[in-house]
Amino acid sequence: MKPTFCSLLFVASLVVISAGFADENHKDFHQVNQDEGSPDQISGSASEIERIHARAPLWAHGPSGAAPQVTTSPGGYTPAQIRHAYGFDKISGNGSGQTIAIIDAYGSPTLANDLKVFCTTFGLPQATLGVYYPQGKPSGNSGWALETTLDVEWAHAIAPGARIVLVVAKSASISNLLGAVDYAVNTLGAKQVSMSWGSAEFSSEASYDFHFNKTGVSFFASSGDSGAGVIWPAASPNVVAVGGTTLHLDSTGNALTETGWSGSGGGVSVYYKQPVWQASFASSLGRAVPDVSYDADPATGFPVYISSYNGSTGWIQVGGTSAGAPQWTAQQALINAARSTTMSSAGSHLYSTAASAYTDFFDITSGTNGAFFCSPGYDKVTGLGSPNAPALVPAMATAK
Repeated sequence: MKPTFCSLLFVASLVVISAGFADENHKDFHQVNQDEGSPDQISGSASEIERIHARAPLWAHGPSGAAPQVTTSPGGYTPAQIRHAYGFDKISGNGSGQTIAIIDAYGSPTLANDLKVFCTTFGLPQATLGVYYPQGKPSGNSGWALETTLDVEWAHAIAPGARIVLVVAKSASISNLLGAVDYAVNTLGAKQVSMSWGSAEFSSEASYDFHFNKTGVSFFASSGDSGAGVIWPAASPNVVAVGGTTLHLDSTGNALTETGWSGSGGGVSVYYKQPVWQASFASSLGRAVPDVSYDADPATGFPVYISSYNGSTGWIQVGGTSAGAPQWTAQQALINAARSTTMSSAGSHLYSTAASAYTDFFDITSGTNGAFFCSPGYDKVTGLGSPNAPALVPAMATAK
């Protein structure tokens, strides 16, 4: 992406990419190009969030500089393997009655058919999907199409009984993406919202928190895929920031090891003070990120089925913290389906739950994102850890 006035603040967050991934573990994977081309003309009176454009923290199989490799069969972990690794297969609920909102730019014109193929391939029930374009139908963008497809297919894999609404922003400007968030909550009534995108922090970011401070709604965002560093909206205390791990499974799908992924975004916000509920976990004056984590390493990643991706149709193995945000959002649908009232601000409840029983999380104690290291308890690579769903879901379902 060429630095432009439209995207300058975001580009600053990408400085550490090359240094963070110049290793053998990532030579067969690359960050997915989501270049929007030349930005539209922006008037001098445009707001800050109209000038800032976001990017999805998404990696795919294929050497650097190449297009993602499309294969005829799925690579990476199957839904059954991930569900077993985190214990979702031990939960009786499926998210029925809940609406999961996926917020992405540009969308994917083949999503409905691709989701059907994904479900058929892995023996999942067919999904209830609604796609909305409140700002009008945008032009195509293959990188965002892949992100959109990942988000929807894997949210459905974790909560197959929930309704999914995809709300498509006409561009990746923060202004348009926040407009899509508002539409999902205010018009469609979503109670859990996935945002697999972000930009570098900016000085006025806290003034936009009203988009996330909603009664009965929980928001989840990717923490970034460039190693140590903080992006927004994951930095917001009203959003659950999802970091990344490297998850290794045995032949029966049990977790052998789970370590901090080198690409996991994490650190301390420049602009937000530390929320009260994080004070006993993180030794920092500012808001610490991430809150939780999930498998994100593309080498231990997720298969996505997509049609007409740069002229090819088939499976792409992907990773990045953008995979964890929709799956944590889907877990929230399982939680809310078991509650009498939907939860507000899941983040504070996650820390309260950890204070009562840390075994509700899989604590990640090894790994680094370049500047920070995993350790027992909270850390700025993996947060509280990854979900031990059979313990965490019922604990959150009964939380006050």
